[in-house]
Amino acid sequence: MLAVTALAAAVCGVTVSPAATAAVHIGARAGTATAIPGFLIQSSSQVSDDAAVSRPGFSTTGWYPVTARSTVYAGLLRNGEYPDPFYSTRMRDVPKSRFQVPWWYRADLSLDSTDQRTYLDFSGVLSKADVWLNGTRIATRDDVNGAYTRHELDVTAQVHQGVNSVAFKVYPNDPNKDLSMGWIDWAQTPPDQNMGIVRDVLVRRGGPVALRGAHVVTRLNSALSHVDLTVKADVRNDSAGAVSTVVSGTVAGRAISQTVSLAAREKKTVTFGAVGVDDPNVWWPAGMGAQPLYDLDLGAAVDGTASDASHTRFGVRTVTAKLNSSGGRSYTINGRPLLVKGGGWSPDLFLRWNATYASDKLKYVKDLGLNTVRLEGHIEPDEFFDLADRYGVLTLPGWECCDKWEGQVNGDENGDEWTAADYPIAKASMTAEAERLRNHPSVISFLIGSDFAPDATIEKNYLDALSAADWPVPVVPAASASSSPQLGDSGMKMNGPYDWIPPNYWYDKAHEDGGGAWSFNSETSAGPDIPTMDTLNRMMSPTELNTLWSNYSAAQYHRSQSSTFGNIKLFGDALTGRYGRPSNLTDFVRKAQLAQYENVRAEFESHNRDFTDGSDPSTGLIYWMLNSGWTSLHWQLFDYYLDQNGAYYGAKKAGEPLHIQYSYDNRSVVVVNQNHAAASGLTAVVKLYNLDGTEKFTQTRTGLSVGGDGAKATALTIPSVSGLSTTYLAKLVLTDASGREVSRNVYWLSTKSDVLDWDSSDWYYTPTTAYADLKGLSGMAQVSVGTTATSVNGADGTTTTTVTLRNTSSGKVPAFYLDVHVVGAGGAPVLPIQWNDNAVSLWPGESTTLTAKYRTADLNGSAPSVRVAGWNTGTQTVGVR
Repeated sequence: MLAVTALAAAVCGVTVSPAATAAVHIGARAGTATAIPGFLIQSSSQVSDDAAVSRPGFSTTGWYPVTARSTVYAGLLRNGEYPDPFYSTRMRDVPKSRFQVPWWYRADLSLDSTDQRTYLDFSGVLSKADVWLNGTRIATRDDVNGAYTRHELDVTAQVHQGVNSVAFKVYPNDPNKDLSMGWIDWAQTPPDQNMGIVRDVLVRRGGPVALRGAHVVTRLNSALSHVDLTVKADVRNDSAGAVSTVVSGTVAGRAISQTVSLAAREKKTVTFGAVGVDDPNVWWPAGMGAQPLYDLDLGAAVDGTASDASHTRFGVRTVTAKLNSSGGRSYTINGRPLLVKGGGWSPDLFLRWNATYASDKLKYVKDLGLNTVRLEGHIEPDEFFDLADRYGVLTLPGWECCDKWEGQVNGDENGDEWTAADYPIAKASMTAEAERLRNHPSVISFLIGSDFAPDATIEKNYLDALSAADWPVPVVPAASASSSPQLGDSGMKMNGPYDWIPPNYWYDKAHEDGGGAWSFNSETSAGPDIPTMDTLNRMMSPTELNTLWSNYSAAQYHRSQSSTFGNIKLFGDALTGRYGRPSNLTDFVRKAQLAQYENVRAEFESHNRDFTDGSDPSTGLIYWMLNSGWTSLHWQLFDYYLDQNGAYYGAKKAGEPLHIQYSYDNRSVVVVNQNHAAASGLTAVVKLYNLDGTEKFTQTRTGLSVGGDGAKATALTIPSVSGLSTTYLAKLVLTDASGREVSRNVYWLSTKSDVLDWDSSDWYYTPTTAYADLKGLSGMAQVSVGTTATSVNGADGTTTTTVTLRNTSSGKVPAFYLDVHVVGAGGAPVLPIQWNDNAVSLWPGESTTLTAKYRTADLNGSAPSVRVAGWNTGTQTVGVR
């Protein structure tokens, strides 16, 4: 388990599984698939004879060892060729010329025998390659083309007992010309444009009959009391003679068997009779139920000898995504309504896979109270979806915008038009991803378009591929408000915003081109998400940090390669207009955290509230984005190092299962219940305070009831209150029938409203002509906070730290926005970490207990301390008992 500094190294490929330099042992047992654990790479400019590279004994002196999944630049980073690319502008200084020629990936394979057939099985080449084996080219870049196409090369005739050599000559990747992966406006593009191999290359062994594509078609009844399981598999005779094979195994523990006759080189899709299971273990998203999985195990035998074997896991669930009466796409799962709440997923900028890191990010999704991640391109490897299945995190994979994927229909966006050769590559990509993802219950749709829907020809190819793969969940034509000839309207919108707008924006329903809380918004946020000071110091130089707060118009390398999002001017101007001009970097960062908290909270709360509206309900929200693949200043609920800022805690607060919230549009106080069961006997208390702590309004609503599955109930509407300071605080508390506090929510509000100029809206924001006045916060009186902390080490390798905070002041002023970090050696935050709550406010005499859970190893051998930073309390660090 990794400390935070080691985590960064691991993601950089430094401490991930070592690259292989010796020959990889390939056993002879039928049905095995061995992943090549690593390669040696070198520029083609250093190679004079292509055929020689793949001959055993070829000298690789000076070649670079890399892991099994590595782009060229990631491999060079691993070998220390370049410094940390996530700091300052170091990556910008890397010469691109080195990556404008092909690069070789080479490995040696040691075969026990040639008694079995041998195959190379791979996808994830960015974006094309020649494949060589033992001095012979066995596939060309015309054959191996496209990041998602899957290839199985029968190399039985080319291999021999002992050492064999395989080599991939990988050609430069260009997302505008190739059906691969690009970075659009998310981040700066790596200098190699991610050329390389980013999924496993498998060496398969088997007998005359190969077993491929085993999957289960599930038919779950509406009562969830019975499911029919229909198993299908492709059975292929790769020998020169006819064979009879017995395909047998178990599905959900029930035996199945079938005898299949195959002519020479013949392939058949075998369908087994439906297996009925009563009272099945149904798979649910996190927060709605459990995530049980079933097993499918099959084997093929010829004359009683094993020829091949297959194992996969699957879940039982039913997903629908119909258009509602307002035209929005409304999801259900297992018959229950589902408000899709999530964020846009980003892999590591260099496409390095680290299972621990991916697991940590998915655990954050659950901690935030979200249920979904959208993968616009960058569709992760199999282990990612295994994790999503296990954790109950829903996924929305699909093709990406703004490059070759939409080149045929993309209007003014980037991406070359398709040639005749692109259509079969795109269809093969769809086939490969459909077959790979169909068994995963976490996958609830595939978006075959992003900014644009495909034309008739492309759509038909995609749908034919999906149908042939028994694709089990809805297909959506686009993430935007588009339509395609067969599928019709998408039921989604992509109206932005993508840059700063005020919190009240999210409650708008009057503007059909706006991003307010109605319909299914596939990507949207208020843009910049400034990290914590800990992370900023890791990613930017002192000069860059000074520019960040003092010159909002300056270009920011760590924001985006897009000129539209090249600086933080909209955000910075709003920060100054609403909170007052920052006096230094620390003041800028702390004000940014407040701004991000209130904005992200309002975004999610507005959609939660409007989910059950009778007209134009909010049916889905994808925050743009969940995370960033590098050290970024925008579009992230948590940063690259997994630190949690105001955006994180604003989303987490809105994600409470039973939640009390304030409405910026009509001043109503609403209780939203995301639990399945209804809640009753609730009491809502609302108090308004001036910043000196004077209470100006209080109202209590008792006997409140609210239904389940996202239902809401209005507790009260706050009337006009006289005597409020220009900036004031609202404290909302919800207790259950026993008096236990179940939700607490504190807002900082103004008697002056943010005013939007809707008529001047652009695709990425709506201008604000007048700002709410929150400057009074800077004048809040200082108060004292008492802090105690204890830790307990668990048997599972984790530590739980419990922190008790108490406002010990004798006056009336609250301790505002208390942010707590567990820190280790040198005061570095311990990450990842999960708190039950954070960024809290306490009135005099109030106390709260916060708990944090993290890996003990991430302390790196040091004793934990707790750092508490409050808006008006100063910063203190206390030891942990």
